[in-house]
Amino acid sequence: MTYPQPRRVGDVEALKALTHPLRVSLVNHLLSVGPRTASECAEEVGSSASNCSWHLRQLAKVGFVERVEGTDGRERPWRATAVGFDFGGFDEDPAVRTQQDALAALQLGEENRLVQRFLERQHEVPREWLEASAFHGYSLTVTAEELTGLVGIIDDLLRPYITPVRENAPEGAAPVHLAVRAFPR
Repeated sequence: MTYPQPRRVGDVEALKALTHPLRVSLVNHLLSVGPRTASECAEEVGSSASNCSWHLRQLAKVGFVERVEGTDGRERPWRATAVGFDFGGFDEDPAVRTQQDALAALQLGEENRLVQRFLERQHEVPREWLEASAFHGYSLTVTAEELTGLVGIIDDLLRPYITPVRENAPEGAAPVHLAVRAFPR
């Protein structure tokens, strides 16, 4: 089965629009849990509903999020417009590269925020989820071609489980953060 791929984003203006810590958190939150109102996002990302609403509108201007119909007719939720976003990296255009580097730094900060929040709240996490959680690091000896292949295999393995793609998740399934980083030492 073929699963949707992340949307490739290489436009400087779109990258600039996302290069903000709250916006990175908002997009990641919507990708992990699906459509949410600005108020629901605010609670998760530690901001006010009005601030989240403003930043969601900015993200909508460049196509990262969009409004969807709500269930109660009052506040309409927002959703990510793709199953993920690929911001590339190491572009030869200095303007694009600057935004990619800034976005990579923000993404790492967001991942660290999620890990820290997990560690702070681990006493609230059911034992089965604590035992399923993992922090692994591997040192590999591979060629650039082999690394490309490994990253592709990992992506293919994970793609059926990403929140925007997965339908009919079994009872007890919950959003989980999994990050893979691969780079030469």
